[in-house]
Amino acid sequence: MHTPGLWQALHERRYLRSGWPWRCALYFLTSAPLGAALLVCLLVLALAGSLLTVVLVGVPLLLMLVLAGLPVARLERRRLRLIDPAVPMADAHRDPPRTGPAAWLRTRLQERSTWRELGYALLFACLLWPLEAVIIGTVIGVSGGLVSTPLVMATAGGGEEVRVIKLWLVHSYPAAFAVALAGLLLLPLLAYPLGLLAAGRARLTRLLLDAPPEQDDVRVRELSRSRMRLVTAFEAERRRIERDLHDGAQQRLVALSMHLGLARLDACEEPLAGLLAQAHGEAQAALVELRELIRGIHPRVLTDRGLAAAVEDIADRSPVPVDLDLDLPHRFLEAVESAVYFAVCEALANVAKHSRATRAAVEARVDGGRLDVRVRDNGVGGADKAEGTGLEGVADRLSVLGGRLLVSSPSGGPTVLRVLVPCPPAPDHRLDARSVR
Repeated sequence: MHTPGLWQALHERRYLRSGWPWRCALYFLTSAPLGAALLVCLLVLALAGSLLTVVLVGVPLLLMLVLAGLPVARLERRRLRLIDPAVPMADAHRDPPRTGPAAWLRTRLQERSTWRELGYALLFACLLWPLEAVIIGTVIGVSGGLVSTPLVMATAGGGEEVRVIKLWLVHSYPAAFAVALAGLLLLPLLAYPLGLLAAGRARLTRLLLDAPPEQDDVRVRELSRSRMRLVTAFEAERRRIERDLHDGAQQRLVALSMHLGLARLDACEEPLAGLLAQAHGEAQAALVELRELIRGIHPRVLTDRGLAAAVEDIADRSPVPVDLDLDLPHRFLEAVESAVYFAVCEALANVAKHSRATRAAVEARVDGGRLDVRVRDNGVGGADKAEGTGLEGVADRLSVLGGRLLVSSPSGGPTVLRVLVPCPPAPDHRLDARSVR
């Protein structure tokens, strides 16, 4: 739970030259109207619901009050991208077991996340936005009041005198312009505490709204184990199909292509030579297509050399240049390696097809028993896993393994796809510690 982009910029000289100070200011500027509107809505729901409860009209209003944290949390997760766009924050709610408003309402009222989000909404409405309004008001008031001194002196002061931020009088234009220059010099100094406060605010938001780990009961654990067994069996069947195609049909096509090539050398007369050349070309094309099909079913490099080597292979074949930073100390379960591999494949395919990016990067780490893989690009953004880009299928496949797919892709970019999946090491460590940078 941190803001790597903002924290890194604050520790480097490029902070003032970047857009971070403006993003932080925009974040605090939007807090005041949103917080004030939320406070009014909560007060109206609470008062009206309490007064009308006796005639049962207030019960739905009180339910709306309890559920008010849901839209607030959804909006705050989106607004957090202004100051923390690197790591998308997942929705903490689960799908109801049945369709219909009653099942949805029962599920939401039983979730701890609903009450955490209500607590955040109350904290935001009663405490956070007034503090943030004071912060941004101080920055704008002090720096703006100093910078605008000559203008105020020329208009409201009649060119004779002006009171600077209601503290002291200035009686001449040279002194007024000196005060304005001091305001311009003060503005960069105020940008740093503004960034630090924004980073702390982002951490607080993540602490309160990020999905908490929940303990599964026995039935859920058994369901997870059965789903894992199905995935393992599915991966074994994919490997069997890949092996049969590789050792059977592919070898026969290779032999056929060789025989057709030898026959072309012996046939010098038309039309036989032309027919043999055409057949040889068709055999070569079929062989290429079969190899691509085999690689799509289950790549041999993934089975033989592991996830890091397979990701290297994807990056080498990507039409968009890909930077790699992989730190994978051991082999993982075959289902985990396969799911992550195809997630990276889909992400890089979308980069090449839709993002108009000129460069991409893949990072992979093992952190706290989870495999954390991130695919970034510098494209135009706008990716959505619900719009048929193949990411929804990747998310479903990861969910079977207890993993998650998070996508951050604001309009204008950058796009960050993050894969989080539990990663117990494979029983057979066929690959030593491997790091690719």
